[in-house]
This record gives sequence, C-alpha cells and structure tokens, in this order.
Amino acid sequence: MKELSLNVLDIVLNSVKAKASLVTIEILEREMLEITIADNGCGMAPEFLARVIDPFTTTRTTRKVGLGIPLFKLAAEMAGGTFRIESEEGVGTTVCATFDPRNIDCPPLGDMAGTMVTLISGYPETDFLYRRAVGEAEFSVDTRQLREIMGEIPLSSFEVTNFVREMIEENERELTRGGNE
Repeated sequence: MKELSLNVLDIVLNSVKAKASLVTIEILEREMLEITIADNGCGMAPEFLARVIDPFTTTRTTRKVGLGIPLFKLAAEMAGGTFRIESEEGVGTTVCATFDPRNIDCPPLGDMAGTMVTLISGYPETDFLYRRAVGEAEFSVDTRQLREIMGEIPLSSFEVTNFVREMIEENERELTRGGNE
C-alpha cells in the first residue's frame, strides 16, 4: 500500500469485523513514527494469532489470502521499524508498528482525515478514538464525545463528516507546522 492510512483502514476494518465497539487509533511521531490500533473485539485464538502474519491466513471465505497485517508488518520492517500484534480471545487485539521516518522506504502517512471520515460514516455503531501526536503536541477525536455534542444528528451526516474532516486536517496542519518551526 502506498500510504500508511490505507494500512490503518484495513486493520481497523478487521477490528470492526471482530465486533469491536471501540477502536483506538494512535499515531505518535517522535524519533520514530508509531502507529497503534487497539480494539475491544472478539480477539484471536493463540493458534490463529501465531499464523496471522502469514498472507495465506485469513478468516474471509471469499478469497484465500489476507494481506493487510502481513503488508503492514513488511512496510514497518522495510522502513527500519518494528511490528507486534497481541490478542486475547474475548478481550481484543492490539497491532503496533513503528517506522523510521528518515528511512527512504518509509511510506507517507497519507490521508488520515479521509480514513477517519470513512470509518465514522461507514460504521456508525462503532466508536473510534483517534489520537495524533507530533512531539509533545497532540489532539484527539472521540466519537463518544461527538455523539454527546451532536445529539440526534447522526455521525454519518454530511455536516458531521465534513466537520470531522476539517477538524482533523486543521489539527494535523498545526501539529506538523509546529514541528517544523
């Protein structure tokens, strides 16, 4: 995948499929770029977890390969980073990858605002917490708080998704601008 935001989208879709009610996406940029996706879904059996980085391991019935986790792992390792996945049945799963942003093979982060809007509007029954930090500066978007603020207005409405996109884009510009001054 050309952008890490697409890897994030793919991993989060696994969380949604695992019936997670809350998915946390954290992107921390300090010396390394660290992406962590944690959910409270059904988790994985130890036997499946041991094979999940194999591209020929999948729960899908429509095709015999599952490339999301193996490609995310490969991207991290090619960029001088690390990858780990932990899961417990009935508790959830955490995927964490680090990337060296100075490495020539480090993919760009990509359109996280678009990824979050896609998730929020496409899976209204799931809550998402998106946290982004660059150095010591950070911001977060939590759909549980958005639901309280919006009341009866669905999070999938154009007004809400447009607001979320603009809020994430503006905050990310501020974070990256602050890190370059």
